[in-house]
Amino acid sequence: MSNDDKLKVRQTVTKKTSFKELTIIRDSIFWIDFVGEGHNENAIFARPFNNKEATPQKLTSKKFNIKNNFHGYGGKSYKAIYFKNNFYLIWIDQITKAVWFQIFKEVASNYRSQNKYLDSIQEPRQLSKSTDGNFDSSFVISEKNFLFGICEINKRDYLFSLNLKKTKQDIYRIKKFKNFAGELSSNSSASLLSWVEWDSPYMPWEKNDLFFAQIDLDGEIKKIKKFSNRLLNTKKNISFFQPFWISEKLLVCSEDSSGWWNLLFLDVSDIEDILIKKRVERNLIEYGVPQWVSGITKFSGTIKNLFCVAKKENSLIMEQYKDLRLVKEFSTPFTSISEFSVFGNKVLLKGYGSDFLEIVVEIDFAEKVLSNFSEQIYIEHIKDCSKPEIFWFKGFEDQSTHSFLYKPLVGNFRKPPLLVRAHSGPTSFFDGSYNSEVQHWTSKGFFVAEVNYGGSSGFGKAYRERLNYKWGIVDSYDCIALALELINSNLVDSEKVVIFGNSAGGLTALNCLSYGSIFKAAICKYPVIDLKDMQYNTHRFEKDYLNSLVGNYEKNHDDYINRSPINQISKIKKPILLFHGKKDKVISYKQTLKVQEILVQNNKYSEVIFFENEGHGFKNIENKKIVMQKSQEFLKNALNII
Repeated sequence: MSNDDKLKVRQTVTKKTSFKELTIIRDSIFWIDFVGEGHNENAIFARPFNNKEATPQKLTSKKFNIKNNFHGYGGKSYKAIYFKNNFYLIWIDQITKAVWFQIFKEVASNYRSQNKYLDSIQEPRQLSKSTDGNFDSSFVISEKNFLFGICEINKRDYLFSLNLKKTKQDIYRIKKFKNFAGELSSNSSASLLSWVEWDSPYMPWEKNDLFFAQIDLDGEIKKIKKFSNRLLNTKKNISFFQPFWISEKLLVCSEDSSGWWNLLFLDVSDIEDILIKKRVERNLIEYGVPQWVSGITKFSGTIKNLFCVAKKENSLIMEQYKDLRLVKEFSTPFTSISEFSVFGNKVLLKGYGSDFLEIVVEIDFAEKVLSNFSEQIYIEHIKDCSKPEIFWFKGFEDQSTHSFLYKPLVGNFRKPPLLVRAHSGPTSFFDGSYNSEVQHWTSKGFFVAEVNYGGSSGFGKAYRERLNYKWGIVDSYDCIALALELINSNLVDSEKVVIFGNSAGGLTALNCLSYGSIFKAAICKYPVIDLKDMQYNTHRFEKDYLNSLVGNYEKNHDDYINRSPINQISKIKKPILLFHGKKDKVISYKQTLKVQEILVQNNKYSEVIFFENEGHGFKNIENKKIVMQKSQEFLKNALNII
């Protein structure tokens, strides 16, 4: 490769800038960062692409809490759109509970000051009245200055519009969805909209539908059409992921009818006769993930230059398509990629690795196809780091099951204690990215194993569906099976085996203590303890999740009782350490409170710790330190470690 062929790649590593929700538009990158004291106020920032020395420009000057609470888990909280030669920023503010927007223009390079790249040509405007509901940030702007979006009000989703020329207006509800909707997008003229819908008893990754709508100049729907094709979704449940327009009439998405989330290109020249322009069927490759949050991006660009990221077997790749033809597949050094964004030949992403921290990567592609870019990225690797080793073992019903093994960095023990980690979700997955807690334990001489038990994502639809009706069984069995495999291989101390689990992983961990004597203790954060309570009291998005994980509540009532750790706690005599935040809106801390008395009375060394200012997922650094300190003290006592 000649010097001219080298990619221009820069990374940004800084403690002062978080670079949340990155987006690239033309020659500018945008992101969200905190301002002031605490985490209750933030702003949108910008700087020139590929210029890490540039001082960030704060674009939103007033006091805002820019955050998305759509469907409980939220997602991206703003949208940057290049429209009529200007930059339109639209965001969701939790202080006013409203949608805001502001218009900027690009400052000519020869007139730029040190930290001013965009000029405001309209002050921030509150578009909607304060609303007791949630907005998604998948906004669309039409030629007639209508802003389209999806909102959630009184446990129902709506397609709505707002007039960009007005302020503090009522939301105009164009369409009431049957239940859930998301991933709104449009062609360049906004004459065609697309979105996905799903309804009980399914989650969006189990079954959803892809819809298209024609919009007239007045912002009203002329026609709606559900996409259906005999090759895909007429006789089977499939999930569409990230419908994204790459031209006026062409849309790309991924769908899992083959058993893997594969690429699909649709021709929407005629909404009454939507055609498959191209379908890519490849095993062991995934262009999608479960849609827990909105705004996840796996493909970006246009028909002339489309880039995609995908999980291919045990690695992450990036692909480049031109006129629907794959012209290049790039390997990457990453275990995970987020906030993937493309404009022209410019690619922006966050990359994560097994032995390096999150980096912001800015890639400037030349006109021609370039060679592998992974070698061009300078990454500061962490020296004292235990790298994950992929390990497949026989799990539930002897099915091949994936895990990551982290060997101890020091030999503090004759045989190392084993810490088994069960991920949350439970449709989530471990990807092998650097984790400070894992590294803490390996630096203390512990052997750590992360289990991608049956039900985990990234290994195809059949693997994901192993957990159907068997949550609390398959997941726990797989964790026990891996622990036994490592014990029988003489790699760990059979008397010092502990399981960790957060949220759904907490249910897995606590059930493991009930199913046998392998695990000697458990440490859990905000665990699922009572499936009956979850069935009745969880938030709207997850209300029907248990239908596939356990079964219909009325027909499978006994399974809800038997697989709930709250009904087994009195029988468990092993040490348990629990942490829970009192602001948790997903799993009430009151469930953990119920088991506290029983736990502390019955189980030596057991402890329950509550945090007043934490929700579902701990944010406060001091609280995280307390978790690590208490966990270390707990294991010292529970495992009799000197």
